[in-house]
Amino acid sequence: MNRIKTYDSIPEFERENWVEPLHSLINITDFSRTKPVNMEGACRFNYYSIFLKEGQSENVKYGSRHHDCQTGTLVFIAPMQVINMWECKPDAPEKGWALLFHPCILYGTQLERNMKKYTFFSCMENWALHLSKHERDTVLECFRGIENELRYGMDDNSRDIIVSRLELFLNYCKRFYERKFIPCLHVENDILARFEQLLDGYFYSRQPKEQGFPTVKYFAGRMNISADYLSRMLRKDTCKSAQEHIHQRLIETAKERLVDKNMSVSEIAYDLGFEYPQYFCRLFKRYVGVTPNEYRKMEVQR
Repeated sequence: MNRIKTYDSIPEFERENWVEPLHSLINITDFSRTKPVNMEGACRFNYYSIFLKEGQSENVKYGSRHHDCQTGTLVFIAPMQVINMWECKPDAPEKGWALLFHPCILYGTQLERNMKKYTFFSCMENWALHLSKHERDTVLECFRGIENELRYGMDDNSRDIIVSRLELFLNYCKRFYERKFIPCLHVENDILARFEQLLDGYFYSRQPKEQGFPTVKYFAGRMNISADYLSRMLRKDTCKSAQEHIHQRLIETAKERLVDKNMSVSEIAYDLGFEYPQYFCRLFKRYVGVTPNEYRKMEVQR
């Protein structure tokens, strides 16, 4: 298996690809104004990534599906998902745009609560979105609006305006996406769709506190399939096991609750189904790189 290049932060992507830094939690880049970017191979981003492809065609594997990224194509990548590009031409000038934003910039906003409605970030609906000329012009107008605000200079209103412009862009994408794909979406029996719905229902209820930390076997039973089959199908589509999906959703939920200063780390751990808070702290640090308390302090200082 080829090595997966992981970008843990937006500044890391900026440094490696000679992209001008605009903000530590969000950036937008016109690749025609940068040095050639080599995106060949498998990549994983620990933040939301949206690429508008222009210029020569490029083959992309996203999850288990293949796409021909022709001119005017948008590709949406959620945190921790893997995108694999091959038959690239690294020496050819790259054309297009990249919009990168970290979930932290959304904390406490309405957009954070609404992110699940943008289903084009989900591996279950990862068709590349081919744009018409009018749609492309609308997307570029949104991109330039975000870029202009990032270059304007940060003040007390900057974050609200940037998030508002980002939400406008995502709403346009939702419109474009639904016009093209809603007639052919049949996800009722999709394993990933059902699994994600069960994860949401579990972690946003009192079940973890009452029933404990969920197992792969529990979710497989709810879906009437074996735990081994569930993990195998998820790994095929997303390169992650069912256990990794459970841990990722747990970490996302924990981050949301750590922003609330009224809950102690121990209370959060018990609410998420851990019998001992130290087990929660150990798992959190393994995935995030810092302890829950250190993460909370970072958020307070942000």
